[in-house]
Amino acid sequence: MRGRVVLVAVLAMAARAGAEASPAAQVIAHLDEGILGVMKQGDALGYQGRVEHYGPLVEAAYDIPFMAEKSLGQGWKNLSEADRASWIALSREFSVANYAANFDRFDGQTIEIVGEEPGAAETQIVRTKISGPAGDPLEMNYRLRATNAGWRIVDIYLKGTVSELALRRADYTSMLERSGFETLVATMRARIADLAAGRGRHKSP
Repeated sequence: MRGRVVLVAVLAMAARAGAEASPAAQVIAHLDEGILGVMKQGDALGYQGRVEHYGPLVEAAYDIPFMAEKSLGQGWKNLSEADRASWIALSREFSVANYAANFDRFDGQTIEIVGEEPGAAETQIVRTKISGPAGDPLEMNYRLRATNAGWRIVDIYLKGTVSELALRRADYTSMLERSGFETLVATMRARIADLAAGRGRHKSP
């Protein structure tokens, strides 16, 4: 990305530890290694090519159904099964679009795992530090939970402490209560279109 510190896939601690890295840290390492590979080909792939590459990475790293449900709070209970399935698919599409729009080129940035600790409700926090060619290091921490498919990301803490899931829940539930599910879906599709067109960047995936 041009002139911005971005998340890249150089996980120094995980690389040194290799197979000794915890299962949760290995998920982050695999995700970021994939991001690095896509970013190195970012221009050649174009936006749609990046979408196709990031899709499997998001599926492998995130618990999208869990995050989609929690992002709507109590509003989830009022949705039909069809609307729930639609929202999960749209949540995945939005996350992939964020990666494709924001993680589009490699400018030499690095990230390392700097620690892990137990989180609430039997989750694991993996703490990372992002360093770029310019600017101060940035903390981006992940909360993961164990699922039948393995450890999966359920939240990202921007600047180390700001919950991305909480921010989305505040945004989505307000819109859902004010305007209804169809308007929320339309708004999300417009945001995805903005990302595809090079607008609406700086949103965490």
